[in-house]
Amino acid sequence: MQMNSMSNPDTAGTHPAANGKPAIPRPTGRRISLKEPMMIALETLRAHKLRSFLTLLGVILSVSTLIIVVSMVQGANKYVAEKVANFGSNVFLVMRFPLITSAEQFVKLSRSNKNITWEDYEYVRDNMRLAEAVGLEVRGNGKVKYKGESIEDISVRGVTANMGGIDTEEPVLGRYISDADDVHRASVTMIGNDVAKRFFAGVDPLGKSIYIDGEAYEVVGVAKEMGSAFGQSQDSFVYIPIETWRKVYGSNASMNINIKALAADLMQPAEDEARMLMRARRHLIARQDDTFGVVEPSAIMELYNSLTGSLASGSIFVVFIFLVIGGIVIMNIMLASVTERTREIGVRKSLGATRRDVLLQFLVESGVMATIGGILGVMLAAVISFVVGRLTPFPMDLPIGWAIAGVLVAAGVGIFFGVYPAYKASKLNPIEALRFEA
Repeated sequence: MQMNSMSNPDTAGTHPAANGKPAIPRPTGRRISLKEPMMIALETLRAHKLRSFLTLLGVILSVSTLIIVVSMVQGANKYVAEKVANFGSNVFLVMRFPLITSAEQFVKLSRSNKNITWEDYEYVRDNMRLAEAVGLEVRGNGKVKYKGESIEDISVRGVTANMGGIDTEEPVLGRYISDADDVHRASVTMIGNDVAKRFFAGVDPLGKSIYIDGEAYEVVGVAKEMGSAFGQSQDSFVYIPIETWRKVYGSNASMNINIKALAADLMQPAEDEARMLMRARRHLIARQDDTFGVVEPSAIMELYNSLTGSLASGSIFVVFIFLVIGGIVIMNIMLASVTERTREIGVRKSLGATRRDVLLQFLVESGVMATIGGILGVMLAAVISFVVGRLTPFPMDLPIGWAIAGVLVAAGVGIFFGVYPAYKASKLNPIEALRFEA
């Protein structure tokens, strides 16, 4: 009968009590589940709330710093791509200057780069083969008046009629500048949303006359609202026909040639063609640099990414420091926990727990603690990102992938810095551990 009882799987891992009562399960050397050490870790955090918070503070700050910085960088990149570097679909510009990154470069190019002229525009327009449309725009600042009200520093833009199919601004009411307006040098204007709100709140502006730098213009359209870019309104402008601009303001200002490529995959060939035409028009030989700039959205984004890249690099260093500090704190707390629970470890080992069981228990505990710190850090970053995005003009874009990565990194830090305390606990001699007095 005894042999049958020992062979019964239902009684395996038990030992009979001397008084005949049911056998008490005895831990074997098999691997323990993750549930028990996770529950122990959560109970430890609950029982020592202040100590747990101070333990995880470094991890919380590091993860929240990482997520906030990435939110700022991604938000700003997305914002620039939509608001600043958005010339229109498959559109690039030929301008007097390329993208300038220093005062010295500006001074140097000011001497060599000539204004983009009406004749330059006509030459490029008539010879481009890879362009769907070639438009022209010129900008200046002016004063706009209506009845007794006026707005200073309004962007006054002269445009060709085909800019309506090239530029991102389009009418939400009325129409854009037409070819007939250009041919007849008509005194008409399409106004931005800021001008419409200021002068014509609750009133249909179409057909009304406003004064731009003292000249009367009939309002034929209102542009859709574009919003602001870094706190600067993009709706404070008026459009007039390019020929009207030339009649009123002359042709001394440098112009921008807006070129829309035939397709997205022809952007680079179209840019090369425009550059070749401008170089030919200005009689530049091979060894001479361009005396104009060809600017595309990707170039603006590359420049902006290089600027934000330095911010991201610096933040990663700060995050690394926080993570190391947080990891060291976790390691010290886990070492203290090993000391406090020495008798518990001795009891577990005397009942059959292996070194592997104890090692896994403490590794899971430190990993769970750090993971909770990572989750709290993500929650803190989400709150800060939401508040900054709502209360300031700075764009924030919380990245879900980076939030998950932050939690995983925190868990990894906890496990890494928990190895030594776990190893120390697993090496304890059960007899000496049972004799230990706290």
